[in-house]
Amino acid sequence: MPTKLTVIYDNPTDAEAFEEGYAREQVALAKKVPGLIRFESSKVWPKEDGTPTPAYRMIDLYFDDYDSASAAVATPEAALLFPSIFGLATGGVRLLFSDIEES
Repeated sequence: MPTKLTVIYDNPTDAEAFEEGYAREQVALAKKVPGLIRFESSKVWPKEDGTPTPAYRMIDLYFDDYDSASAAVATPEAALLFPSIFGLATGGVRLLFSDIEES
């Protein structure tokens, strides 16, 4: 069953610094993770009144299956990506492994 790893970045303490690091580093590192079959980057809309939602940005990394995703996060490429994620996520971050049931 296809699997994805979702990185949910909460609102950063400095959005401008976050965006710079995200564009320069996060996306490039994420795309280098072995076994990746699809990549998505997204930015969360604010609420209708303009106030921020709890989440700010997301990265979705898609793999053929759970075993492929598990192997990918143990690679040297992931060893560069994950410290970068935690360093950039000044507002907090959540990581989820999910089975893709329908697409």
